Amino acid sequence: ILDDPDLKDIDPTVLKHCHAAAATCILEAGKQKADISAISACLEDCKLDKERIDQFCTEYQHRELVTVVSSSIGRSPLHITDVSWRLEYQIKNSQLHKTYQPSYLVTLNVENSDSGSHRDVSFSCTMEQLQDLVGKLKDAAKSLERATQM
Repeated sequence: ILDDPDLKDIDPTVLKHCHAAAATCILEAGKQKADISAISACLEDCKLDKERIDQFCTEYQHRELVTVVSSSIGRSPLHITDVSWRLEYQIKNSQLHKTYQPSYLVTLNVENSDSGSHRDVSFSCTMEQLQDLVGKLKDAAKSLERATQM
């Protein structure tokens, strides 16, 4: 975040506080299993503009991953041991209207290293959401690689 050219004019301390506040908001929402309407109402109370609220809520759509991350806080982190996926193609909706909407059903096999327990986390996403997730995972891998080279 500190290397982002769009944020170069912001005091690094303020930027870190904002990042921590956003991360806390996301983790707490994940712990509470808050839905988009509750998050949107909370952010409106904080006087955020509609565009930013919509962007935040779009990103929060990956809340199954947020729940996995938030459940590991305070203990040893969970490990994703395997990923499986399948393409689902919805032809009609509940009103029997033709929709022809493809989506991906993704299942993460998650292991708790403390207890050795295994569980699955499943979620559905569009191709755009899946591409966004893959891009963010690649960014995280690059950041980790840079951090280990220091």
